[in-house]
Amino acid sequence: MATLYRSVAPAVLGYMRGHGASEPEDLTSEVFVGVMRALSRFRGDESDFRSWVFTIAHRRLVDERRSNARISDRHVGPHEPGVTGPSYDGPEDAILDRLAARPVVRALEDLTPDQRSVVLLRIIADLPVADVACILGKREGAVKTLQRRALAALARAVEPAAVR
Repeated sequence: MATLYRSVAPAVLGYMRGHGASEPEDLTSEVFVGVMRALSRFRGDESDFRSWVFTIAHRRLVDERRSNARISDRHVGPHEPGVTGPSYDGPEDAILDRLAARPVVRALEDLTPDQRSVVLLRIIADLPVADVACILGKREGAVKTLQRRALAALARAVEPAAVR
């Protein structure tokens, strides 16, 4: 299990961070608790495993959003997802990591939720179009269109920064 975790957890964590999850490390842990519970029922190869893990990750993310929506309905003030990072030896490391991630997260926040999911699943999770379509409940053509539009929007967001 440790080998499986080490091979997939960084991508799951990146997926959670890219979506602005309030506690990406906790959600990643929850994903792997779910994987452990259901591992005996899993059948397939390495590619199937990655798709299966990201299906679980996507569902955990949706659950977190629903939970946060219910909580924010009960409390005054909007919920603002933060960029959190893994544990570090020193505060300088944590600050540098957050500063480096901030422009990426900001650019992803400008995408629609579907575009963001497609980009993260295709690039961070390295999943094929067919698997992304299955996870998101969309047709492959829709996933390709979402990816094309998302990448164009990200390119527009990055271009002004590159010119400076």
